[in-house]
Amino acid sequence: MANNVYKAPVPARKLVWLAFILLGACARTEPTSEPVRAVRTMEVAAADSQLQYEYPAEVRARVESRLGFRVGGKITRRLVEIGEVVRPGQILARLDPQDLQLGQDAARAALAATKANLDIQETEFRRYKELREQGFISSLELDRREATLKAARAQTDQAKALAAVQGHQAQYAELMADGAGVVVAVDAEPGAVVSAGTTVLRVALDGPRDVVFSVPEDRVASMRVAMASKSVIAVRLQGAAGPIVTARLREIGAAADAVTRTFLVKADIGTAPHRLGQSAVALVNQAALTGAIRLPLTAVFEHQGQSAVWLLDRTSMTVRPAPIAVAGADGNLVVVASGVRPGQTVVTAGVHTLSPGKKVRLYVEPATPQVHSAASASAAR
Repeated sequence: MANNVYKAPVPARKLVWLAFILLGACARTEPTSEPVRAVRTMEVAAADSQLQYEYPAEVRARVESRLGFRVGGKITRRLVEIGEVVRPGQILARLDPQDLQLGQDAARAALAATKANLDIQETEFRRYKELREQGFISSLELDRREATLKAARAQTDQAKALAAVQGHQAQYAELMADGAGVVVAVDAEPGAVVSAGTTVLRVALDGPRDVVFSVPEDRVASMRVAMASKSVIAVRLQGAAGPIVTARLREIGAAADAVTRTFLVKADIGTAPHRLGQSAVALVNQAALTGAIRLPLTAVFEHQGQSAVWLLDRTSMTVRPAPIAVAGADGNLVVVASGVRPGQTVVTAGVHTLSPGKKVRLYVEPATPQVHSAASASAAR
């Protein structure tokens, strides 16, 4: 026998809502069109250009002494701090002098013993000499006594030298400044046991100052030519707004840095009182380029791992990326070696919002309304 299942009638309100849902699902949503962006452009032109490379630099002392004790021992006191001005002969640090004083006392005692032995040998030699004159001993015995006397004198001279060395070493327990300068680093603190020659303090001596910077491997040859011709470079101190001074190339590293593969360059800026460690920028001019193409920095972006610009097709008003090779910088402009040619149109603003084939429009500067201008003119009258 079939089971009759009772189904309740669906309310009319629910049927209406169900119809609306179905109609909404079947309706097509039209995609919103992306607005056409306005861009600034410029027409590529060739002109003569002077390449200028900028290298981050630092002001350093021409001579920086790494001071250390001439004997080993335990540092008991450091008398100067970083940045402190020191004078020649000033005591900078001290070692524990106890062991050195004991060594000096031992040397003095050894010297006294050799002197006493020398006195005995001299007395015996005079006595044996008298016996030889009287014929009581042979010449061989007198020669033996003379040799013993010479050995005693040599031992005494050796003991004097050792006593002098120990006396000097006792004085070496104090580390003194070799010249006037500024303490720029501390490499060992009180309590540390150091060996002879270990650097304890670094002092930048007063005198000439250098601007130190690094250049890549492909520009070392031109830097050597500039140094050989005694060319000067410009150095901008204290960042972008600092004063510009001249410097002469003085030294170029013979080997590249093992990590950065760059060469260290030093330029002499004279004895002006520039602050040690002061940041600077070395401005080095290279050979002038004829017919070079210069573009604003805002026109260049990175595309697939290399520098590129957007070229505008005025017929379709679309853009496409064009890889370029950068030759250097000329102020705030980029000197392009290849990738674009004169007559092409390059986008100079808004480059990071574009994509290949995107339609654009030329940006037009908004004009000042004449109503406001007339009102301002009447107000001025």
